[in-house]
Amino acid sequence: MPLALLSVSDKSGVVDFARGLADRGFGLVSTGGTARTLREAGLAVRDISEVTGFPEMLDGRVKTLHPVVHGGLLARRDLPEHMAVIAEHGIAPIDVVVVNLYPFRETAAKPNVAPDDVIEQIDIGGPSMLRSAAKNFAAVTVVVDPADYGRVLSALDDGGDQLALRRELAGKVYAHTSAYDSAIAGWFAQQAGDRFPPRLTMAFERAQSLRYGENPHQKAAFYVDAPGTGLSALVQKGGKELSFNNFLDLEGALLAIDPFAGETACAIVKHTTPCGLATGATALDAYQKALACDPVSAFGSIIAFTVPVDAAAAQAIASLFVECIVAPSFTPEAVEILGAKKNLRVLEGRATERAGALDVKRVRGGVLVQEKAPSVIDDRSWIVVTKRAPTATEYRDLLFAWRAVASVKSNAIVLARDGATIGIGAGQMSRVDAAFLAAHKAKGCGHATAGAALGSDAFFPFRDSIDQVASAGVTAIVQPGGSVRDAEVIAAADEHGIAMVVTGQRMFRH
Repeated sequence: MPLALLSVSDKSGVVDFARGLADRGFGLVSTGGTARTLREAGLAVRDISEVTGFPEMLDGRVKTLHPVVHGGLLARRDLPEHMAVIAEHGIAPIDVVVVNLYPFRETAAKPNVAPDDVIEQIDIGGPSMLRSAAKNFAAVTVVVDPADYGRVLSALDDGGDQLALRRELAGKVYAHTSAYDSAIAGWFAQQAGDRFPPRLTMAFERAQSLRYGENPHQKAAFYVDAPGTGLSALVQKGGKELSFNNFLDLEGALLAIDPFAGETACAIVKHTTPCGLATGATALDAYQKALACDPVSAFGSIIAFTVPVDAAAAQAIASLFVECIVAPSFTPEAVEILGAKKNLRVLEGRATERAGALDVKRVRGGVLVQEKAPSVIDDRSWIVVTKRAPTATEYRDLLFAWRAVASVKSNAIVLARDGATIGIGAGQMSRVDAAFLAAHKAKGCGHATAGAALGSDAFFPFRDSIDQVASAGVTAIVQPGGSVRDAEVIAAADEHGIAMVVTGQRMFRH
């Protein structure tokens, strides 16, 4: 009789799968809670302790770490000497192994969890069985993912050699155990207070295959480090499948509204950087103010909201060609209105990341890793450095501009008024060009720049940018400071009667 060994933490579907194996002539061997679950379902199952001749011990830490188990898994069926050895020791071959591991990641993610509780979720026997079975995939079918239960039963019914399937399932095992070990290594590094250990291990799970990458000739896929978090937590309510560039722009749009949590805000993004960003009294108000910044560039954009989208906002958006819209929720009327645009991707939810997530950027031969930029951007470190302090109205616009400029590609300049961007200069090689572009875009879209507030993501290296924006009528500036020519820049602001504050914090976004 062929044997199947089942030991699972996630018991979804395991009873039906075990019943399917039993119906196909397999004897069932199991451990602890899995054996209990199978017996309660009326299945005949042998305890692993009966097979090994040793009881489960040390509070379940030792159950399957035994030659009877691993001999049955690792013996090569094509080598008579292997089969003779296990026969001599009374070891039966194990043909199917069904194992998934203790919920380490889920336990470690719980707030205020005790380290000892996390350590107890480090599975030892499970990965050992999986690796033994996967190594011997020529003869053993190993299942780590409940989604594969149906495939395995179908393959058993088909008969014949299912080597290709066994090889595929073995590959999934090593990917799974690698990710499991990566999570454990990361937790230990975190416990040691080492954000950047000598060896950084990261594991990602494919969430979605994509039609192509940035361009049609590039293949692509979307991977997540923690399923159900970040962009993978969003629920698509309508529209086409998301593309590679959609994901990039979604990240840019959510990054733009992150500093405005708790407010009603809207960001309109093209090529990962805002072409309009605003706060307002309602979703519609915020959208209209954001759109007014640069309505031409908003064509084919991605739009993000901090608040639910109602019918009024949806109706306004429906008149514009938009790739995606993302919000915490949509009213039924909004879904119906937006759903009439068949190609519009409507995404609902909050794309929060797991605590401690790092920012990773690919370079040739490796990756650059840094802490995530804080989403809370405030004025606690601000210092007024000019003779004139900003008025209350200017101060509010400066705070908005400072939050807005954090999501704009460097070199970045933002002009703002009344809680909205009116001109954005992004991705320029010189800061004076970024300042010129922001004023030029604002005027080109019909915005009066006189009395506007300006945010700069980094210091001004020369006074030329100050002279330029002064000619456009800018009356208040927020910038990090720190240039060797700060005194010259401040003097220029004083000459023009501009109020300037420095933050001591740079906002580069490369």
